[in-house]
Formats: sequence, structure tokens, C-alpha cells
Amino acid sequence: MIRKILIAIVLVVAGFLLYVALMPSHFHIERSILIHAPAEAVFAQVNDFHKWNDWSPWAKLDPNAKVTFEGKESGVGAVHTWAGNADVGEGKMTIVESQPNSLIRIKLEFFKPYTAENQAEFTFKPQEGGVLTTWSMDGESKFLPRVFCFFMNMDKMVGNEFEKGLAQIKLIAETPPKKKG
Repeated sequence: MIRKILIAIVLVVAGFLLYVALMPSHFHIERSILIHAPAEAVFAQVNDFHKWNDWSPWAKLDPNAKVTFEGKESGVGAVHTWAGNADVGEGKMTIVESQPNSLIRIKLEFFKPYTAENQAEFTFKPQEGGVLTTWSMDGESKFLPRVFCFFMNMDKMVGNEFEKGLAQIKLIAETPPKKKG
């Protein structure tokens, strides 16, 4: 009887591991929002890492994270590194492509709590009354992250944070500047 139970357990575990191994390794997460502001205003929030603290959901998860900036002030070559608590980990972002008011591509490197390299992308498409802003991330998942994704919905987890960030960009871009004096 114990032998049959052990064989059943081994078969279930083997089946699970086979299922995870066959899961797609590539992932894509994407969220969009219509922002009623000029593309220039929205683009400026993303193209300059110094502005990310105002809208990034991860900045709010650890306001005490150590953040550094390297390279150019904004656009291609701008670099943002961070080291924070368990909620934000440690990593580096580098803008690798910046087409004014239409596209920003970012090399996204994670060092802790796990290592990964992904690509984030922001697109800005003029629409009637504003600009459709899309934030996406693509990458490859190794075996262990796929095991994690079996139990946690990564699209929902990261996608919810994208939605929060886009909502903050919308709020900032749609708020008229304060008058001086």
C-alpha cells in the first residue's frame, strides 16, 4: 500500500515537472491607458528616469531604496539602478531606444532576488483627445520561474503594477501646471 502511494506521488510530481517544462518560456505583459494630454508631456515622464519616482509603483513599495543615475540625463544611454527591500529587489534599467513621443525601449536587468534580463517598452500613439500609452515587458522564464508562475499569475501581478503606474502618469500629465506667484 505504501509503495502504491509513493509511486502515485512520484507520478504526480513527474507529471507536474513535465507540465512546467512544457510551459512557454517566453512571456509578454502589456497594459494601456488613454491619457488626455499631449504625447510630449507623457513621453517626458518616461524618457527621464529622474521622473519615475513620481509615478512608478515600485518606488512607492520602497521609498528608502538606494537609487543612482548614470549616463545621459534622459533618452538613449540613461541608466537607473536601484537596491531596495524584498518588494523591489535590486536591478538596473538602461534606455536603449528613444523615438520622441512614440517609443521608448528599456533593457531591464534584475540582480536580486533573482537574475533576469527583460525588455520593457512604452509606446505613445496619438488618439482623438489624447495619446494611447502602452507599457509592456517581454522576457524568457527559466524553469524555476515557470514553477512560480504555475502558482502565481505573473501577468496579473505585474500587470496590476503597470496599471497603477500608467494611472499615475495619466494623473501627472493631465494635471495643469501650477501657476507661479
